[in-house]
Amino acid sequence: MTHPAHPASPVRRIRLGVLTPSSNTALEPLTSALAAAVPNCSAHFSRFTVTEIALSQQALGQFDDSKILAAAELLADARVDVIAWSGTSSGWLGFDADRRLVERIRARTGIPATTAVLALNELLALRGIRRLGLVSPYTADVQQRIVDNYATLGVEVVAERHLDIRVNHDFALVEPARLRALMGEVAGAQPQAITTFCTNLHAAPLAEAVEQELGIPLLDTVSTTVWGALRAADADPSAVRGWGALFGWR
Repeated sequence: MTHPAHPASPVRRIRLGVLTPSSNTALEPLTSALAAAVPNCSAHFSRFTVTEIALSQQALGQFDDSKILAAAELLADARVDVIAWSGTSSGWLGFDADRRLVERIRARTGIPATTAVLALNELLALRGIRRLGLVSPYTADVQQRIVDNYATLGVEVVAERHLDIRVNHDFALVEPARLRALMGEVAGAQPQAITTFCTNLHAAPLAEAVEQELGIPLLDTVSTTVWGALRAADADPSAVRGWGALFGWR
């Protein structure tokens, strides 16, 4: 007597919802490539207006929670497993801005949430990193805010480089070779990690080569977003290989 075969267990699909600055052209292809390294994982995006990074009231107003929450609700329609803000605004607004945001996203959508910066900060805490190298495309005043905010966590930015660019679209035009050179410059101060602090830079693919040459982990904020999103979705970030040591950190 033959018995019917048991139906195969359904494959769990992981959908990462990602909030994206409207003028960003780097993070979507990079995030999709990172997600593709995880079996049955995909990334889905929702945009809201961000065109300039500065400390003016107009520029700061781009990060009003109501606009971000409206974009998050659109992601919720796709039944994503997590909603991640792939932006670094709390670096100059203050980390509480992201803490409030993730709570509001959870309350509004019922979906776990994280951000690039909260995930970065969790990685720093996991490894006890207190000496950080900072590379960004931002202006000097924005960069100083970031340095000051990390000091409140007991993290000293021991070396920094910035490119004095304000227009968000133009961040993605910075050549990877230029970013690599800046990382080499901050490495001279012997930080415990280097962060490329902007999600519109083509820095994430440099991690393996940078880490092999400098012996210092690269915590790119596109990559930290994905690391945090996978953890929030109860998925294993270590499935991502070839994009830097951070994906093996737990």
